[in-house]
Amino acid sequence: MTNSDINTSGWAGWGVFAAVVLIVGGTIDAFHGLQALIGPDTAYFLGKVGLFSIDVQGWGWWHLIAGVLLILVGVFLLLGAKWARITAIVLVAINAIGQLSLISVQPWLSLALLAIDVVVIYALTVHGREIDARKA
Repeated sequence: MTNSDINTSGWAGWGVFAAVVLIVGGTIDAFHGLQALIGPDTAYFLGKVGLFSIDVQGWGWWHLIAGVLLILVGVFLLLGAKWARITAIVLVAINAIGQLSLISVQPWLSLALLAIDVVVIYALTVHGREIDARKA
């Protein structure tokens, strides 16, 4: 099947949307990670069960690394790398699972980010051939 055999729809443009979302989200993640690394070492959260303390350094490193990965994958997705599309799907799926774990703490933000994650995964998986054909 050649690229000319694939009809492209408006969804091919959503590949650009997915890349921009990854870059913006990665930048926000990286800033949160830096903020956690520069700030105090421990954060305290009051939950329904009790008081929780979290080592912010580990959380900060996770977000800094994830943010940099998201930025890189988003840039390469804009450049048309097929491996970036597959990597983006995996990273966004991990983010969606993380949002499910935070839904009781921040329900509206988690639901909004989960919806964006689903749209990005849908655009990159179902319309991946159209995205590749448009890049060619």
